[in-house]
Amino acid sequence: MAFREINGKMVEATVVPGQRLFSQRGAMLAYKGEVSFTPSMAGGQGGLMSMIGRRVANEDTPLMSVEGSGTVLFGHGGHHVQVIRLSGDTLYVEADRLLAFEGTLQQGTMFLGSQGGVMGMVRGQVSGQGLFTTTLKGHGAVAVMAHGGVIEIPISPQRPVHVDPQAYVAHHGDVRNKLSTALGWRDMVGRGSGEAFQLELSGSGAVYVQASEEKL
Repeated sequence: MAFREINGKMVEATVVPGQRLFSQRGAMLAYKGEVSFTPSMAGGQGGLMSMIGRRVANEDTPLMSVEGSGTVLFGHGGHHVQVIRLSGDTLYVEADRLLAFEGTLQQGTMFLGSQGGVMGMVRGQVSGQGLFTTTLKGHGAVAVMAHGGVIEIPISPQRPVHVDPQAYVAHHGDVRNKLSTALGWRDMVGRGSGEAFQLELSGSGAVYVQASEEKL
């Protein structure tokens, strides 16, 4: 278990020889032991082609690799930090929300149109995520950032979850997502509820929702 939550805004990572972590560049707050921090010119894992893919997709937040033996405190901008542990499934999250993640996880990018078709792409634009998002797959832990606190809401086949696109942080599992609309004549004349768009997630997994409608 690489990450331990110290409080809502800091996590402690245990670094052991032979196991590498990645963190957002400049996110180290303090450390103990023999630990090195090296800018990851490839922006994470997967080598040159993977780096090029992330740059094309605008999912190439500067990262550094962390190696050695000791413990490191991570935090950034006073944002809330949430640790998510994966057991073989895939986490979908924007690259700029990644504070740190274990090197055991396979990093990639996904075209939002592949989950939800045209509405998936519209969702990317409405939520400000763009047309791509970052994926992390395998066994390991991820520390993500959000505004305010974060709540984990389970998703089951019988109970889809509807989320404000601006409050969405990440999701994992075998989950399909699409943008649904509730536009009516009141919205057309500026008398709507202000909740005209929702992100509908169905399947099996969980979604993480922050206590704010503000992006990082």
